Amino acid sequence: MRDEFWKTKRLEEMSGEEWERLCDGCGRCCLHKLRDEESDEVLFTNVACRLLDTSSCRCSDYAHRRRRVPDCEQLAPASVRAIDWLPPSCAYRRLAEGKTLLWWHPLVSGRAETVHEAGISVRGRCVDERAAGPLDHHIVTWPGEIPRRRAPIKETS
Repeated sequence: MRDEFWKTKRLEEMSGEEWERLCDGCGRCCLHKLRDEESDEVLFTNVACRLLDTSSCRCSDYAHRRRRVPDCEQLAPASVRAIDWLPPSCAYRRLAEGKTLLWWHPLVSGRAETVHEAGISVRGRCVDERAAGPLDHHIVTWPGEIPRRRAPIKETS
């Protein structure tokens, strides 16, 4: 039986280990964002932070990320509820909004690869910030959307 702690605990009640396990490894929060000065709208880009390993979609220096990238946001229950740029697929955002985790989340599927198979991760869809040039040339909408792709059909024996 799996420990489905995210169904019974509020974000504030989770241990550090449980909190970290909520991250699905999609990498969407590690993409640069812009804010429209007039509308205050968040504009997503496909430009990845220099620390994002775009193959695994994990931070290459997670323990020291805030020292190396000072504006890297450290998520906590209070900040998750205040941040308006977390993607709608983000487990932290979904749980803060009273929603459940989706089928491809590794805690639900039991496999880390489902986040990539479902088209949620940034794998193969982003540009390294060192090669990108101006961020406003890389504005995209997909990080702010949940793909319509459905769960794979389960094989019956």
